[in-house]
Amino acid sequence: MNTEKDYTPLPGRGNDNCFACSPDNPSGLKMKFHTNGDSVCSWVTVPGHLSGWSNLVHGGVITTILDEIMGRSALHFVKRITLTKAISVEFLKPLYVGDELKAEGRLREIRSEREAVLESSLYNSKGELCARGTGVFATFTAEALKKLRIIDEETLKGVARLIES
Repeated sequence: MNTEKDYTPLPGRGNDNCFACSPDNPSGLKMKFHTNGDSVCSWVTVPGHLSGWSNLVHGGVITTILDEIMGRSALHFVKRITLTKAISVEFLKPLYVGDELKAEGRLREIRSEREAVLESSLYNSKGELCARGTGVFATFTAEALKKLRIIDEETLKGVARLIES
């Protein structure tokens, strides 16, 4: 399985409270992102307080990881701000808390100026595919999100840095 050294780090969003990627959320996953030009990856170790049965990673947390890697892949490859419209997840093998997992996202297609399809994979520490997802993402300009009051000016500045990377 490729390691972080095989990828280029991508910048973080900055200070916010995102459950998936904020380094400041004490209960979150603290995902960091890297790219090799074809995909965006993150190595994440799910803490025990996010378990489902016994020591298994909760299915909602798995879905969150897959959604986040696709969303970050959309920012990187589509160069637009996105919101998830639909997501489907296949749970193939158990994932365990405390293990280092590798999440990988790829752009599948840009359907239109307003919609993109992405795919994601989640691997265990042995490199085995354990879950995969497909997502349809609505794409927005910064102006549209400001008009809809979805994003504030400060957050928009942080996201703009990600799109430019």
